[in-house]
Amino acid sequence: MPPKASKRLLKIEEVVTVGDLAHRMGIKAADVIKKLIEMGMPSTLNQLLDADTAGILAQEYGFEVENVAPEMESLIDQEADKEEDLRPRPPVVTIMGHVDHGKTTLLDGIRESKVTETEAGGITQHIGAYEVEHNGRRLVILDTPGHEAFTAMRARGASVTDIVILVVGADDGVMPQTIEAIDHAKAAGVPIVVAVNKIDKPGAQPDRIRQQLSDRGLLPEEWGGTTLFANVSAKKRVGINELLELVLLQADVLELKSNPKKFARGTVLESRLEKGRGPVATVLVLDGTLKVGDAIVTGSHYGRVRALINYKGKRLEEAPPGTPVEIQGLTGLPDAGQKFAVLKDERTARQIALHRSEKERERVVSRPRMSLEDLHRKIDAGEVKDLNIVIKSDVQGSMEALQFSLGRLATEKVKVKVIHSGVGGISESDVMLASASSAVIIGFNVRPEAKGADLAEREGVDIRLYSIIYDVVDDVRKAMEGLLEPTLKEVVQGRAEVRNTFHISKIGTIAGCGVISGKITRNSNIRLLRDNVVVFDGKLSSLKRFKDDVREVLEGYECGLGIENYNDIQVGDQIEAYTIEKIAGTLV
Repeated sequence: MPPKASKRLLKIEEVVTVGDLAHRMGIKAADVIKKLIEMGMPSTLNQLLDADTAGILAQEYGFEVENVAPEMESLIDQEADKEEDLRPRPPVVTIMGHVDHGKTTLLDGIRESKVTETEAGGITQHIGAYEVEHNGRRLVILDTPGHEAFTAMRARGASVTDIVILVVGADDGVMPQTIEAIDHAKAAGVPIVVAVNKIDKPGAQPDRIRQQLSDRGLLPEEWGGTTLFANVSAKKRVGINELLELVLLQADVLELKSNPKKFARGTVLESRLEKGRGPVATVLVLDGTLKVGDAIVTGSHYGRVRALINYKGKRLEEAPPGTPVEIQGLTGLPDAGQKFAVLKDERTARQIALHRSEKERERVVSRPRMSLEDLHRKIDAGEVKDLNIVIKSDVQGSMEALQFSLGRLATEKVKVKVIHSGVGGISESDVMLASASSAVIIGFNVRPEAKGADLAEREGVDIRLYSIIYDVVDDVRKAMEGLLEPTLKEVVQGRAEVRNTFHISKIGTIAGCGVISGKITRNSNIRLLRDNVVVFDGKLSSLKRFKDDVREVLEGYECGLGIENYNDIQVGDQIEAYTIEKIAGTLV
């Protein structure tokens, strides 16, 4: 029996070690560890327990636990800003667009004309972001690799970008990545300023670009819309001043303000480990003023700011709002998109970091995700007002038919929003967009790329694959009404790549393949994929290793296979083997 305690209430601050809890209850640590093992939670003496776990354990010994630590967010300065303390802050700009439309050249043009003119020798310290001055006003331009990074940051809850510059080639027009960039910016609710680039090239048609973008909901201001357009030639450095003028005009509309007097807050842009310097993070200060010596926490890492270095490589004592800087002094490498906050002391920063570290696994598992199975329950609970959908199809016609059909399913309680649609396989970028927007991905006669499928599993994104439009509409309607029936789930066994083909009379085409993942079995269903689009669905007629018939071929081995009633196999095609499993309904 545990000793009788005069005070049966234990006060802890968010987390406590097993050893400390045992000591405060007057119980042998070995007995407490044994009890944890019995409860299915094997632990060590120094393992941290959160308040809930400590409470369950303490109840076993007749104690109650009170969590006296303030809520995590209340430890971070939450005081409301006074109107007189607010000052205008520079806009944060990201440049996006299709490959080869001149994003990098435009970045170089802005950098050369606006950044290096103030530097000796024109050397710029690359820190993932830099400041630009135009007519006495500052802008911050993020040097990101495009919409993948933009959306990856959004998936972590970071809303860094204020304005997107969309670069479109005047000689080329609206391309798939242009559409993708528009959808990503719209999903984030960020205004777009269009830079129509390459106007100096023969065959450039800026008005045609305006017409194409009008069809995508970006109606130019001169045509009665709200989107600002600038004609530029990044290569010849023409129109850059006019473009920056429009960005500042858009910033004026947004009325961006922050309070430089309070503790700094902002976002991590990138981080790396440097020999002799330790963890180095590039951060963007969005509110408050960051100073050398400040105690800082970001994610599960904390520390004291030992040095502040700006984009020119110059050491600063402090960084006001809208300043990108490199900082040293953190205990580890934070992820891009992680928010940071300055606290009153390092002890508080450490406390928050430890708590987040303990909660990290649980938080990843419980991130809000949307699946059709739990849609009706969430609608009834009032958690869902928009059902976001990403559509990928084999052809343009099917994609448009799906958009139209799904758009008509809206009810009083929930709107159906197609936030992105495109032709081709389901890519990592599609999955990241769905993850950031809590969307369901619908694939029509297409398959996820291997990396896309892995990412969807990790992020908990619901991918639905169909070959009949009616089934898509029917499933979404049933899910909204809570009538979705038990589904048949596909289990992908493996993929093989066609490396050669042989035509054998009276038998047909035999594909020489290498198994690139999983295994191919003789009895499984197979799909022939060309650029991740389904070309044929059926069964194998033969599966051989050398001259022998085999039941299965594993990853890393080669084989010859034939497909029943199908001969149009080409080098580079992929063959996906799968089985069908019946999954019981999971609706509540």
